[in-house]
Amino acid sequence: MSSTDLTPARLSALRPGEDVNGVFACTRKDRLSTRTGSPYLAIELRDRSGTMAARAFQDADALAGRFERGDLVRVSGRVERFRDELVVEVSEIARAEDDETDPASFLPSAYRDLDELDGFLEHLVTEVYDRRYRVLLDALLADRSLRAQWRRAPCSRAGHHAYLGGLLEHTVAVATLAHDLCQLHPKLNSDLLLSAAIVHDLGRTQEFTYGADFGLTEEGRLLGHISIGQRMLSERAGELDEERRLALLHCVLCHHGPDQAPGRRFGSAEALALYRLNALDANVKGVLEHGLAS
Repeated sequence: MSSTDLTPARLSALRPGEDVNGVFACTRKDRLSTRTGSPYLAIELRDRSGTMAARAFQDADALAGRFERGDLVRVSGRVERFRDELVVEVSEIARAEDDETDPASFLPSAYRDLDELDGFLEHLVTEVYDRRYRVLLDALLADRSLRAQWRRAPCSRAGHHAYLGGLLEHTVAVATLAHDLCQLHPKLNSDLLLSAAIVHDLGRTQEFTYGADFGLTEEGRLLGHISIGQRMLSERAGELDEERRLALLHCVLCHHGPDQAPGRRFGSAEALALYRLNALDANVKGVLEHGLAS
């Protein structure tokens, strides 16, 4: 069956008696028993319009082996009303194939236009005048696979910018703040600070998996985005002399604080500035999304 055949009505639009044939996120999967002791599956399905309960009574154990909670699942069934709530009575359910799914259909996405944010990022790169830093940044922007991951990734799974495109939005915000700060404080090395702001979360592009929810790659789980970013930059920093390479990596390693720096202290004003600017955008965005902590 083709992916176009699997495009369902939004869950919020389904009505009793309608057939269901589509791909959804599975956010709950429990094996329960009826009063007579027969097994059944209690499932929750989700798309961007909302959630709906689902149940599978026939061949429950066989169906249970075809998917897990957190998968994107291909579902066939019928909508029924049960105790004044709509429920999908499932006849078939299995993990969806990768080419049948688009995470944007199930995961939260940025409200801002990603093409516009991409344009802002490209403009900010042109504000870096140091030739060696510029070669590095131009090479990053020229990598189509990396650019696609940059546009796709969130900044976190449940914190600030926790949606598709969140990484690009946060990167542009921090780099814009860095550019403005350099106008206020000309003694700052603007090429270093702006370059560091643009690449500080580069490791996020390799940190996440995409399905019913944001997950972590094995590298993301074991190393985290800062170490991943350090590796990615080291692999691509061939044009940088040792002084510039170390200055840039120091800023990236310290952007959550100086704990990973030798002596647990900032080694440059630019590293301190990046740490403060990153926290500023993350904290303000967090408050706007989740409210002030009580």
